[in-house]
Amino acid sequence: MLYNIIQKISKFLLAISLLTMLTQCSTERQETVSCFPQSLINVQININLPAYRNLWYANGWIYLDQQGAGTRGLIIVRIDDTHFKAYDRNAPHLCPDTDTTLEVKDGIKIICPKDGAEWILRTGEPSKVAKVPPKTYYTIYEASSGTLIIKN
Repeated sequence: MLYNIIQKISKFLLAISLLTMLTQCSTERQETVSCFPQSLINVQININLPAYRNLWYANGWIYLDQQGAGTRGLIIVRIDDTHFKAYDRNAPHLCPDTDTTLEVKDGIKIICPKDGAEWILRTGEPSKVAKVPPKTYYTIYEASSGTLIIKN
């Protein structure tokens, strides 16, 4: 009888633990709001071209607005000689609306005009209002050709 009680308590505690873990995982892994636009991101640019001269040096950035760059375009940042970051310009914490297109300010931060949320440009780390970073896409840089590929 005692064994049955212990077994039932163990199962109950296990069920509660699993539910707690699942709940925590789902909130910690939330990348964007549920209404965030889902787009195929597939862009290839040659950063050796003059149009991309701001990407010739570390900390340089550009807005990229072309086919394959999402619904509002991308923010591309050069981190160092071989690494880049590509952020979606849709605010990750708000449903798309007027003034929810992310902008770079002072070359060091990304801002959301709608609510004043801010992120660090080089890392995407939230610094004000928002709790999640901007949606970030994979980048592949081929230094020999100057080709930068951005995709999801």
